[in-house]
This record gives sequence, structure tokens and C-alpha cells, in this order.
Amino acid sequence: MKFSLSRLHLLLALFWAALASAQTRYVHCGRLFTMTDERVLTQMTIVVEGDRIVRLEAGYSRPSAGAEIVDWKNYTVLPGLIDCHVHIESEQSRTTYSDRYTLNDTESAIRGVVYAERTLRAGFTTVRDLGGRGANIAIRNAVQQGWIPGPRILTAGKSISITGGHGDYTTGARSDLFDPPPGVEDGIANGPDACRAAVRHQVRRGADLIKVTATGGVLSLARDGRLPHYAEDELVAIVRTAQDLGVRVAAHAHGDEGARRAIAAGVHSIEHGTFMSDQTIAQMKAAGTWYVPTLTAGWAVSDSARRAQGFFPEVVRRKAFDIGPTVMETLGRAYRAGVNIAFGTDAGVFPHGKNALEFHYMAQAGMKPWDILRAATVNAAQLLGLENEIGRIAPGFAADLVAVPENPLDNIRAFERVAAVMRAGKVFTNE
Repeated sequence: MKFSLSRLHLLLALFWAALASAQTRYVHCGRLFTMTDERVLTQMTIVVEGDRIVRLEAGYSRPSAGAEIVDWKNYTVLPGLIDCHVHIESEQSRTTYSDRYTLNDTESAIRGVVYAERTLRAGFTTVRDLGGRGANIAIRNAVQQGWIPGPRILTAGKSISITGGHGDYTTGARSDLFDPPPGVEDGIANGPDACRAAVRHQVRRGADLIKVTATGGVLSLARDGRLPHYAEDELVAIVRTAQDLGVRVAAHAHGDEGARRAIAAGVHSIEHGTFMSDQTIAQMKAAGTWYVPTLTAGWAVSDSARRAQGFFPEVVRRKAFDIGPTVMETLGRAYRAGVNIAFGTDAGVFPHGKNALEFHYMAQAGMKPWDILRAATVNAAQLLGLENEIGRIAPGFAADLVAVPENPLDNIRAFERVAAVMRAGKVFTNE
């Protein structure tokens, strides 16, 4: 009898859990962008069952029995926003360059839990994490399993870098502190064979994509952020191995030559692209390569270099000084040339939860508001290979929504005041 009652209790628990997960919600929207076209619909209802949108209805529909009303009549509702470049484990500070010696993976993961919820409440229901110490995979899994609130995360695990490159955390440190030096398991790879092994290792660990540092960087301690770091055959090995394993490749590239090599190798996106020439931009357009400019990070590091005495080591400060205005000018040229642009901020270089600052900077670079909205929804979803899952409000799509007080076509900074977010059918309010 006890065994039968236990089984009955288990079945009842599963039944109620399934019922809760299939909760029907009627979202009453004062203004609605489905992102299917540029129209602003008024007085609409989105019907959500569980974590999916099932239909759209004109007017404020009366809910069925047992359904919940989500009252967003005073807001503009859009698909959940997508940030294609974050670092969910970390946040730049005065202690960043010593944290690598004092923080362990558990502490990085705990910080990431906080950053993930901040990001979600800022309206970003999907992010692409482009490299950390490896705790990012655990954070992604925790969100997927419902243990913590956060956006859908696609992560690269650890980035792939040359010895002494932008992703080599031992650069600038005493050589005797790291014996043996980092290798393939840490994402440090030299030569085509090691590059293949590094890709395979990250995929085995659970990476959703590969991030390669094709040039130097701003915040690493190497003296030059523009120089190319990988030869053509190494980049080809990375891209082809990733293709064989069904994952995409994002290339960190500030310098023009490194960006050119990465595009020729077939990477899916160029991150930053700060010093790209018009010829390289034309190459991007011809190849269909995506551009993720990360303007907010550029302005953040420039501002810290100019205003915050001692915030960066001197070698970093010199590189960071003019990054913001330079990358903004590059985005303007790429936009006018018709390059595919996806929204990405490099959050973690600046505080998580401030991702929406990117909208303002993109507008300052000359992008039209509608194109900016597409960059953060439809375009970003396409870059991630999730264009049939997220980025639009339509039947069958994920119930990922964001509510803001104004029409962002009238005020692109509306996203800096997110009122509420729905992620997989669950509502998070900020007011």
C-alpha cells in the first residue's frame, strides 16, 4: 500500500508540474511589434501556453478558464532582445588583472548567476557568451534546467588563442607561475593540428560555438591589439573542424589583416572589427559575414582610459584610449555598405544589465531605428541559427517578450527602462 501511495503521490506531483508548465497566459499589449514587418499593432493579445506563443488575437481577448492575464496595455511589447556578445562570468573592474589569481571557477560561476539575472531583467532573453574560464557552460546548464533565472545562453566555453595572444591569460605574468604553460585544453593552440584539437575539445566540453581571437585585443596585456594572430591555414582548420562538428565560429578581430583572414576562412561573424578598411568591409558583404560591433564596450574602455586614473595598466590604457569613436565610425561605414549587422555589446567589459546602451550608440553611428531593432531581434536570431525559434512574435516561437514604456522607433533609448520581461512564458517585472 505504501508503495502504491508513493507512486500515486509521484504521479500527482508530475501532473501538477506539467499543468504548471503548460500555464496559459493572455498578454494584453497596448502596442506590439511582431518584427514580421514595421507595423506597430495596437490593442493586441498574445496567447501563450507554457513556453510557446500559440496565437495572436486582435483586441484584449477574454481569457479562457484558468488562464492568467498579463496586463501590458500601457507598454510597447517586442520579442525578447538578443545580445550576440557577452561574457557572462565576469565584469571589468580595478581588480580584473588580479582576479585570475584569486578567483576559482566556483566563484566565477556564482558571479555569473547574478549577471545572468541582471541581463534577463534588462530585456535580453537570449545571449551569446564568447568566452570565459569555463564556468559559462555550467551557468548555461543551470538556466536550461530552471535552477536559476537567466537568458537562453549559447556559449563558446573558452576562446581559442595563440600562445601570448588575446586569450592567453598568462600573458604578462611570471613564466614560473604557469608550469606547464596552458595548452589545447585551455584554448591555447598553435598550428593547424592543435587548432583542430582545440575546437574538438571545446565541443566535447559542451560549447555551442567556437570563438577564435584572430587578432590582438584591447584589454589583454599584449602590447598591440591590431596585429593578426592566426595564419590562414590555422583559421581554415578551425572553421572547417567547427563545420564538421555542426557549430559556428565567431572571430574576435580588431585589426584589418586579421579580420580579412578570418572572413576568407569562412567565420560566421567578426566581433569588434575596429580598424577594418573599406576593402575588408566589402569582403564581408560579399561573403555574407555578420558584423557584431560592440560599441558600448568600446566607449566604456575609452572612457575608463581617459577618466579613471589607474583603472587599466598602462599598456592597456594606451590601446583603449580611442577605441569607442573608432569602432563607431567603422560601424557607420559597414552599415552604409550593406553589411549584415547583429546586436552585441561585449557586456562584462562594462556592467551587465546595461546592455541597452548599445541602442543609443548604434543610432549615433547612423543606423535607422528600425534597422537597430532588427539587429537585436531578427538579425541576431539568424546569426545564432535560431531564426525559427526567437526574434519574432509568431505562433510556435518561444514566449520571450520585453515590455517598454515607449515606442522605440520614437525613442531608441526606451530599452534602458524595461518594465517587464517574459522568458519561456515566465514573467519578470521591474516596476
